[in-house]
Amino acid sequence: MEESGKRNPACGVEAVGLDRVKRVFWNLPQAELAEHAIRRGEARFSSDGAVVATTGKHTGRSPKDKFIVRDEKTENTIWWGGNGAMEPEAFERLREDFLAHADGMTLYAQDMCGGADPVHRLNVRVYTELAWHSLFIHNLLRVPDAEARASFLPEFTVIDLPSFKADPERHGCRTETVIAVNFSKKLILIGGSAYAGEIKKSVFTLLNYLLPEKGVMPMHCSANEAENGDVAIFFGLSGTGKTTLSADPERTLIGDDEHGWSENGVFNFEGGCYAKTIRLSADQEPEIYAASTRFGTVLENVVLDEDTRKPDFDDGSLTENTRSAYPLDYIANASDTGMGGQPNHIVMLTCDAFGVLPPISKLSAEQAMVHFLSGYTAKVAGTERGVTEPEATFSTCFGAPFMPRLPAVYGDLLREHINKHAVTCWLVNTGWSGGPYGVGKRMPLKLTRRLLEAALEGTLEKAPMEKEPVFGLEIPTELEGVDSKVLHPRETWSDKAAYDRQAEKLLEMFSENFKQFAGDVDAEVLAAAPRLKDAAE
Repeated sequence: MEESGKRNPACGVEAVGLDRVKRVFWNLPQAELAEHAIRRGEARFSSDGAVVATTGKHTGRSPKDKFIVRDEKTENTIWWGGNGAMEPEAFERLREDFLAHADGMTLYAQDMCGGADPVHRLNVRVYTELAWHSLFIHNLLRVPDAEARASFLPEFTVIDLPSFKADPERHGCRTETVIAVNFSKKLILIGGSAYAGEIKKSVFTLLNYLLPEKGVMPMHCSANEAENGDVAIFFGLSGTGKTTLSADPERTLIGDDEHGWSENGVFNFEGGCYAKTIRLSADQEPEIYAASTRFGTVLENVVLDEDTRKPDFDDGSLTENTRSAYPLDYIANASDTGMGGQPNHIVMLTCDAFGVLPPISKLSAEQAMVHFLSGYTAKVAGTERGVTEPEATFSTCFGAPFMPRLPAVYGDLLREHINKHAVTCWLVNTGWSGGPYGVGKRMPLKLTRRLLEAALEGTLEKAPMEKEPVFGLEIPTELEGVDSKVLHPRETWSDKAAYDRQAEKLLEMFSENFKQFAGDVDAEVLAAAPRLKDAAE
């Protein structure tokens, strides 16, 4: 076996049984990985030097193909209602077949860290079949310095082989695609998918499982910090504006996707950003646009103009889930440390395509727990095959596919932290106003930013408030520079009876979804949940 690059001489591929591979490239830097990806025909350069790759049939995560090994360690600690189970014997067969498949391969290895806080950092070694996958994870996790790498010992290992095809009968999985997490063996196997997001989300699954044992709240969120040290957390599913709204030129970006909340404050899990780029605009999102048109950025399923090689961010012919993966320092105002103090504000983002929720509302700690456990947003017609009208989506904790523990574990931690640090919580609707999708209009980004600015500066908290009748949310009745009519969603509908019917429909979906948590939360939270007040009493 040939080896190139630098690693800890005391810990090589033999630690996980990969000693029959042909060659391993260790910890190559960004530029060299880009060269390898181009030379091997895995990707192309854009006109700006970004590495542009396509992922085949998998243009997003495959949550139904993700499994956690069910053994003595995980039997009573995993939320099996939201996570698939794999028997230890099936995992062992899968591991043996993975290693056999890797025989004679050239692999790329990166020694990386998950977590900016040295106290809670996790060392992860990632082996990839593709050079551009190695570049992707190099951009997105935290890179140890040369001294740390010389003595690096991985606590967990990820092996990513897109060309491997699983056998459902032999490997105890669902299809030829498999993401298998074994906490006891400290090993993750990813096969049958070239979608690079599976790698980083698997690492986050590890942190989301391990950190609650330390009293640390893991969060699928972005975070930023004002000059005065005011920290804001943004929860939100894909398409709600989490990355866009946290990339505020007036605030320092701590991170855009995954964070921990510990006794030391908020810390980023990552060293990069993984931004959605469909219809990305230099005018609307200048920071993300600039980062996505730089050398070494990975553009996933972005279509290039064949004559100029310029990215066409408006082209969704491959997928609406086009992505850009770049180092955090490509954002001009990004944090050098990836750490901030205790948060002052929590913002929960939803894209309500039903046009029911107000553009901004204030939440109690109990309401925040309700909306956190619900993780509501909506798909709109045309974004997925078969979706012809707005469709509610509930993803527990705003990230169900990579939250392995019971939802109440995360919900209780969140409420505990909110109360301990007196955090102000807001629900922000970046979806529709004046009617549902197809009738009303999308909330202007300028309006959302104005409302957020007022919330984070503290002026909105002092504004007059009233309780809206559907969800019992506190909404401002007026704000300087904002048409007060838009603050009250019902007032923006020309047909008020149609609004009432739509609100009833959404309220019923919320209520039905939240019933699954009724046995795991206390009476105060039940009283804050839609239509479950009677059950609480």
